[in-house]
Amino acid sequence: MTRATIKDIAAQSGLSTSTVDRTLNGRAGVSALNRYRVMQAAQRLGYPALLGTMPMPSRPVRIALLTPHLDRAFITLVAETISTQAAKNPLVSSCRIIPIRSLSSEDLQHAVDALADVEAVAVIAKDTPQNRETINGLVGAGVQVVTLATDLKGTTRAFYVGVDNHAAGRTAGRITRLLAAGKSGPVAVYAGSRAFLGHKQREDGFVNHLKADPDLLVLPTVETQEDSTAMQSAVTSQLRRTPNLAAIYCVGAGRRGIIEALNGLRDRPVVVMHDLTDKSRHWMETGKIDAIIDQNAQLVGEQAVQYMLGAIAGSRAAPGLKQVNPRLILLENLPKRNAP
Repeated sequence: MTRATIKDIAAQSGLSTSTVDRTLNGRAGVSALNRYRVMQAAQRLGYPALLGTMPMPSRPVRIALLTPHLDRAFITLVAETISTQAAKNPLVSSCRIIPIRSLSSEDLQHAVDALADVEAVAVIAKDTPQNRETINGLVGAGVQVVTLATDLKGTTRAFYVGVDNHAAGRTAGRITRLLAAGKSGPVAVYAGSRAFLGHKQREDGFVNHLKADPDLLVLPTVETQEDSTAMQSAVTSQLRRTPNLAAIYCVGAGRRGIIEALNGLRDRPVVVMHDLTDKSRHWMETGKIDAIIDQNAQLVGEQAVQYMLGAIAGSRAAPGLKQVNPRLILLENLPKRNAP
């Protein structure tokens, strides 16, 4: 079979060879509609550089994001990125951001029941039997589901988009050991909810890594339900019981409570948390925390749109998409503001 050329793709798409060349090489100056026409033509012709890429729908589709905690910086950035990407993509006819009232399974079910005319949805939810049933019911009704940041086991969702949370936890454990070198004492772990599979996986990765350190004793994990006030209370109480606390690992949200609890402490413990946001950047710049394990909210949001489109087109494999890896951020490599 003769290999397709740029001229072939130009003829198939009805566009110029220069437009095709800019599109295939990822250069600027091509509208979203023309980029789509080039990619569709290239896929139809089996252009070598696109073989194995994710198929896309043949018509504009309707997508949505279901998520609690739109007041959380990470979730807000994911939602904003999804909205921006959807608005630029000619294959998305509408994109709804639907907040879930709480973390409860009942409120997730209510949000799902209120969905109308949506073909794919991205979801952030706890891994509970009720939520799994809700997700499987949604898929059974013909809606494709993509889980974000934290997965749901045993469901028929199409894709998971996010970091390997075990790896993120191990990374947190590794940097905690390095930063706490020379110290001995307890290590406090705070999770939003272990019902989030991602939180449980991070905790497991962290604890398993620190087992090898005879100087650091990992205390039982405390769940704060992503609440800053509960976090502050928990950390303050822990400091009273164990003033020699060597380190604190924050698995999820509620991070401001840690900063408040440590405020004014002369010799604070090592602090490791997740997600680079404006607040965590400021805390690092002012010496209140030591390390951030970031999951790149912008990339998660961008890929969420691609995975939803691919799922609608029937794909169950995702070649060609960049893997979302946990990023270790210290003061020395803190990205410039507005950098992805």
